[in-house]
Amino acid sequence: MDQYQLVMDCLDRLGIETELVEHPPAYTTEEADRYIEGIPGVRTKSMFLTNKKKTAYYLVIMDDQKRLDMEKLTDLLATTRLRMASTNSLKEKLGIEPGSVSIFGLLNNRERDVQVFLDKEILSEDRMSFHPNDNTKTVFLSTIDMLDFIENQGYSYQVIDL
Repeated sequence: MDQYQLVMDCLDRLGIETELVEHPPAYTTEEADRYIEGIPGVRTKSMFLTNKKKTAYYLVIMDDQKRLDMEKLTDLLATTRLRMASTNSLKEKLGIEPGSVSIFGLLNNRERDVQVFLDKEILSEDRMSFHPNDNTKTVFLSTIDMLDFIENQGYSYQVIDL
């Protein structure tokens, strides 16, 4: 089953309503924003990070207009030498390719060893958008449904102030 269908089947099973926008491949948030302009909802930036020894993995979700302060995030996560995870780690842990990172990659994390962090700023929004493990599509869903999705996958999440 392809990654997009895996996501949509899960959302259907959970009774989560979505709005789908199909578009050409978008590898950056700037590219994706051009295709979803005018649709209500916060545009998210999803980053898959690891520590230097690759003993901990982090999925950080924030507003795509915000710039990540890696030093501040390192302090908030109480870790050292935080960096973007490699393409191999992304494929191994979330089963997806670069440019497709989102909460939906959690569906593929068999070890359930990815820690989820949400910037508190986005939680005040009613809706948000993510690639459904496929960067040729963007899915909008309610913030409440996004939180339910995370918990339904067996994850907890922490809210941080980025």
